[in-house]
Amino acid sequence: MTETVETRLLAMGVRLPPAAAPAANYVPFSLTGKLLFTAGQLPLEGGKLAATGLLGRDLGTAAGKDAARLCAINVLAQAKAATGDLDSIARLVKITVFVASTPDFTEQHLVANGASDLLAEALGDKGRHARSAVGVASLPLNAPVEVEAVFEIA
Repeated sequence: MTETVETRLLAMGVRLPPAAAPAANYVPFSLTGKLLFTAGQLPLEGGKLAATGLLGRDLGTAAGKDAARLCAINVLAQAKAATGDLDSIARLVKITVFVASTPDFTEQHLVANGASDLLAEALGDKGRHARSAVGVASLPLNAPVEVEAVFEIA
């Protein structure tokens, strides 16, 4: 029996939550041709933000990395909602990780590893991706991290 993405996630201790509904006038994902784009996902856990504030002031790098991991879990929840089956993902093309941080915080790339590591472990070779890690002044709801993704669907 072949291991699925969801069984791999369960072995990692991750149960996908229901995909979050959009909070404004946008869709949570958009599928065009073989490309699936997710809207930015926040570090929601149980329907609430698991962390708030700025990296470098309110949160350290480790907490930011944990928040990015939660964002990646929510990205996968959106991908499942869009496709019905995470095994239909041919590959993860790129993620963008937005890190709300103070002007002197320079570890956005380390925070982004929380998302990259989770996605690579869950998707295996299909999870190797290009990435941008960007520091921003603030994010919606005072979230510390937001992650969006582009997938190729088989």
